[in-house]
Amino acid sequence: MKRYTGCRTEHGVTVTVDEVRLNPRLDLRNHSPTGFEWGYGGSGPAQLALAILADHLANDAKALADYQNFKWHVVANLPLEGWTLSSAEIEGVLRRLAETGGDGDGQ
Repeated sequence: MKRYTGCRTEHGVTVTVDEVRLNPRLDLRNHSPTGFEWGYGGSGPAQLALAILADHLANDAKALADYQNFKWHVVANLPLEGWTLSSAEIEGVLRRLAETGGDGDGQ
């Protein structure tokens, strides 16, 4: 099971998957070339949602189809100080979103 972790340092934010920096996947969509963010619904959170789903799903087309819902239901609600998400938690959210047509309650 993978673990995605976001933390804030004096140098900015860092997001890792199993302790390796998460690829921002700017090749899929370039929302935020300056980096990831979370805790609101802007461009940095969109880039983070896309990067997490692209890594988790290993399916770029599916990640592109689902990342905006994932952003609003998960990434926009992550605690500003830092967070950890497991692949099981991500899968649970994606399952709820699929069941509700994207109107699920997120976390």
